[in-house]
Amino acid sequence: MIKQFQEHFDKRYQEPTAIQSAVADALQAGKSVLGIAPTGSGKTLAFTLPLLPRVTPGAGTQILVLSPSQELALQTARVMREWATIIGVKVQSLTGGANLRRQVKKLHEHPDVVVGTPGRILHMLDNRHLKLKHLQTLVIDEADDLLQDDTQAVVEDIERATPLSTQLAFFSATVSPVFKDLDVLFGRDIVTFDVRDTDHSRGPVKHGYLIARTSQQKTATLRRLVSIKDFRALVFFNSIRTLNYAASRLRHEHVKIGTLGGRQKQTQRAKAMRLFRKRQIKLLLTTDLAARGLDIPKLPGVVNFDLPQKTNTYIHRAGRTGRQGEPGVVLSLGDDHDIRDLKKVIKETGVKLTHMYINHDQLTDQRPVQGKRTVSLKRKFSHHLQVEQHDEGNLHKRVHKTLASFTKPKKRRRHKKNRKNKGIRFRHRHKNASK
Repeated sequence: MIKQFQEHFDKRYQEPTAIQSAVADALQAGKSVLGIAPTGSGKTLAFTLPLLPRVTPGAGTQILVLSPSQELALQTARVMREWATIIGVKVQSLTGGANLRRQVKKLHEHPDVVVGTPGRILHMLDNRHLKLKHLQTLVIDEADDLLQDDTQAVVEDIERATPLSTQLAFFSATVSPVFKDLDVLFGRDIVTFDVRDTDHSRGPVKHGYLIARTSQQKTATLRRLVSIKDFRALVFFNSIRTLNYAASRLRHEHVKIGTLGGRQKQTQRAKAMRLFRKRQIKLLLTTDLAARGLDIPKLPGVVNFDLPQKTNTYIHRAGRTGRQGEPGVVLSLGDDHDIRDLKKVIKETGVKLTHMYINHDQLTDQRPVQGKRTVSLKRKFSHHLQVEQHDEGNLHKRVHKTLASFTKPKKRRRHKKNRKNKGIRFRHRHKNASK
């Protein structure tokens, strides 16, 4: 690490994380790497600190970083810009949803580092607004997500537009089957650094569940969670439709929330993130793609409104809390059948789910005690307990009968039929029948 970076690093951090130490020398030497580390372990700095000193300011785009979502691209650009300004390097973000003409204008200023989403990057390449002839390093962040389905084809198209000497750097929190074929897919000798077993940057995170059977009950549970002091959470959904339903219900009940996902403008998404980071809203409703890789400091909780169907999905969701040694809680909402299925999904992670309850505006794993009404009834009829010892056999029956009679709802009085009107109706029918 260069001297300027070391001074800035010492002011903010105590020591490098496992992934930062593992890949530093290989990246500085120009080797292609695959870094696997838990979420929240500082993967952005792991490639930022070794790569930026190799950049020559004003010599064209030399580092290109691909991110799966707009939010992560903007976050990565913000982190890299903080360190790049120290050595006079320019960083620009290219994301979908932003003003295209303004981005093209910025590219004409020849940024040294470009961070963006694959779709917008490929669009700029096809229209020759972005030139990569001076590119030194291509970073594929959240590689397990980008190297699947249609996105993988886009990433491969972008890689073909880079020089043959370009260094590749893949980073991920989980292992994907495609990682076995990286050497063949991209024609590079790739060195793998897996530090998941040696990384200790995660704080204590409690994993639990709350029983809620329907979407309406789940929304009511979110409303109760908001009443807990200092509770904030990312709330994950599997579909935009369910997200919009929960958002409309919560807004109708005057709960301050934000949303990420769907057809939102970048300014709307940025505003939601800003309000959530400033703790002006307690719940941020999102999908897996929109929240991928987000770093929200000291986030207390994560809520699975819709339960994840894959192990990696649960790992990425849970990784939003408990970052940098901070404590956190992951809550899953569902009925008994849903929770059984979830336990099967996360079995290989070793995570144990605890039944949680909301009692007196607090989240606890202790079952609430017997209600006050039942206790007060027993006190009110305590005089029935003053009986002789030989009458113990009838004691239970007498107390139970008294309590039941007190709590049993009163029967409604049945109103008698109006025989007069009935007779009139009968006469009318009889009259019509005679005709």
